[in-house]
Amino acid sequence: MIKIHFACLFLIALLFAGTFVTPSHSDDAVPDTADAETETETVNLEKPSGVLMDGVTAEQETAIEESKEKFEFQAEVNRLMDIIINSLYKSKEIFLRELISNASDAIDKIRFMAVAATSDVLHDTKELEIKISFNKDLKTLTIRDTGVGMTRADLVANLGTVAKSGTTNFVEGLAEGQDVSLIGQFGVGFYSVYLVADRVRVVSKNNDDDQYIWESTADSSFSVAKDPRGNTLGRGTEITLFLKEDAHEFLQQKRLEELIQRYSEFIMFPIKLYKKTEQVVETEDDEDEEEDEEKPNEEKDENELAVEEEEDIEKVKEAKKVDVWDWHRVNSETAIWSRDKEEVEPEEYKKFFKTICKDPTDAHTWIHFKAEGEVEFKSILFIPADALQTYDDYNSKTAGIRLYVRKVLIKDDFQDLLPKYLNFIRGVVDSDDLPLNVSRETLQQHKVLKVMGKKLVRKVLEMLRKLANGQIGNAPPPEEDEDEEKKEEEDQSKHPYIQFWNQFGKSIKMGVIEDSSNRSKLAKMLRFKANTSGDKFISLDEYVGNMKEWQKDIYFIAGESLESVKKSPFLEVAEKKGLEVLFLTDPIDEYCFQHLSEHDGRKLQSLTKENLKFGDEDEDVVKKRTKIYKENFKPLTKYLKELFEGKVGKVTVSQRVDKTPCVIVTSQYGNTANMERIMRAQTFSDTKNIQQMAAGRTLEINPRHPIIIELNKKANEEPDAQETKDLSWLLYDTALLSSGFYQDDTEAYAARMYRTLGGSLNVESLELAPEVEIPVEDEEEKGKKKAEYDDDELPEPIFSSDGGNFGGGAEDEL
Repeated sequence: MIKIHFACLFLIALLFAGTFVTPSHSDDAVPDTADAETETETVNLEKPSGVLMDGVTAEQETAIEESKEKFEFQAEVNRLMDIIINSLYKSKEIFLRELISNASDAIDKIRFMAVAATSDVLHDTKELEIKISFNKDLKTLTIRDTGVGMTRADLVANLGTVAKSGTTNFVEGLAEGQDVSLIGQFGVGFYSVYLVADRVRVVSKNNDDDQYIWESTADSSFSVAKDPRGNTLGRGTEITLFLKEDAHEFLQQKRLEELIQRYSEFIMFPIKLYKKTEQVVETEDDEDEEEDEEKPNEEKDENELAVEEEEDIEKVKEAKKVDVWDWHRVNSETAIWSRDKEEVEPEEYKKFFKTICKDPTDAHTWIHFKAEGEVEFKSILFIPADALQTYDDYNSKTAGIRLYVRKVLIKDDFQDLLPKYLNFIRGVVDSDDLPLNVSRETLQQHKVLKVMGKKLVRKVLEMLRKLANGQIGNAPPPEEDEDEEKKEEEDQSKHPYIQFWNQFGKSIKMGVIEDSSNRSKLAKMLRFKANTSGDKFISLDEYVGNMKEWQKDIYFIAGESLESVKKSPFLEVAEKKGLEVLFLTDPIDEYCFQHLSEHDGRKLQSLTKENLKFGDEDEDVVKKRTKIYKENFKPLTKYLKELFEGKVGKVTVSQRVDKTPCVIVTSQYGNTANMERIMRAQTFSDTKNIQQMAAGRTLEINPRHPIIIELNKKANEEPDAQETKDLSWLLYDTALLSSGFYQDDTEAYAARMYRTLGGSLNVESLELAPEVEIPVEDEEEKGKKKAEYDDDELPEPIFSSDGGNFGGGAEDEL
């Protein structure tokens, strides 16, 4: 495993073939030996004209040009540069993150040296900070740090040459798209500057050497010269980027501030941006002074002088907006995950959650921990108080885990650390030891990734267990208080876990479906309402604790809503026996129970499936009674099975219902009525497959119900009578709807209902009656009616003064 180490700024430790450069003064000629093609050559850089960067005059630029030594990269290095600049990075903006990270490492090193050294290594440069400035006129961006700095030899060795074995293999690997892990080898990060700049100048000052300038245009050559200005840095490194035409966006103050806050907001050292702010200042009116300046030779008497003094005192100060340039710290946030959790207050956690999430909701709870072992990392994980749009697009929603390497953001939406069902989790993971790829933009698929994922999932489940016990964040578990327990029973909705469940309960159910390794742990987190719990939720463990001594299974019933399952006929016998039945009203509930199948050794049994046994009666007595019922109702069961062919697979006698004549159940491994309803609602549902499921249905009749007893007689005595058939179908239709199934054949159902209504009303035939005849009137009667209307009912017209008709006449009525 390759570790990120505290290295000298821009340290390149790439695995390359041995390559050394030959320095030559700018006046030297190109070697004329026969082997010149294989040796390092002198390449003339374009000579600068005038001022190129802040703090360097034209004369100093000329001095640099005259004194610099030039070097050439080897061919493999050129290939590497081309790959890095054109292929390696996904986004140009990454260069700023890399430079800030390198600057932070350089400051870290001088800080450690200061702690370990017996003498003062900081000297006059005590402030450990990073400063960023830009010049729109010169099109330059400058990053300066007060870190350890580099000597001339460091500049040549670390920024100009690559002298390790394996150059060709490494370059070929990159060219072929292989994942070469070189994290911590900061030369790669440094070369990202050429994504946005066509010329780079590095000024560096180390305590052991003078101040030198390194410069390159990424055209296979670079130069090193002593800085003619002397020691202007004190200590550290200053990198000036001459930006390309398509990179001028990085000269925008707002854009730079946004990138610093995104990638480097938790760097422990101050990052300051030289930015423009608008301030309001008070200015005095200088008109009188200007008039005095126009007449300097006029003599003023004492009275005039006194008056002027009074006017000066009474001068009105005007407010004026001015632009002020100054250094402003950008990274004001602190990495609280690096502190001990006992030192962090709850309000700090809530504020930190707002900082990383930018969501309108608050943190509901959190867990702060340090993982050790095969991989070490620090992390804070949060559960938001509100689900917001989490389930609007569940498949594309990812967990908001921000991955940091030594407080430098690598990825702000890392998807591979937590499974899909935990996509509501927010937080940070920071490690000094991660196998990142060479661009540091993605984490390689590595066994370390799986180890981290398992630890994070384990910590999330631990956080949920604590929340179920009423523990929020790092607070200790609440002490048991009888009065408080009574209050919670009265108003369970205020319990922190129930508040979580109302928002994110679907995710826990999805976890039961998807995460087989943690299924038993997640099952303990499930909450459901039951027929005995009123409006309160109970867990599966609580259900087991409430079970009857003779009860073997956990009973549940699934439906569209609480109202529908509470009125279900399947509850009749269970409630009569005093059994607790879980209500599954969420569409995902039944899928969840299909994957769970049992809990704590207790089978999950649906009341709507066949072969239901409660276990409180003598099995021999039940078998003997069932045998008698089957024999007595054999005519009816046989008759109904033939009549309902294609609608049900079996017709049996059952004792699962109490007051209902019959119900329709499904096979043990078939789909319940609720599941059929869900399948019908799906976009790509197949109605043919759903209709085929009817063959697995069973009609169970109640042998004690008077309707069944009477229908048994009719099936035995008048099996071919239409009334017997209609009554039988009416029984089926009622059972179908009360059991929660969908009525497919609505036309036949309506016809049967109309025949049944007709029979109840003693209607002999359902043929339509003839239409009503309209009586014919005599011509004489028509004339009389018209005359009466003309004389009596038409009102007189009303005319205006100019003869116009205001209304009221027959025309207005029309």
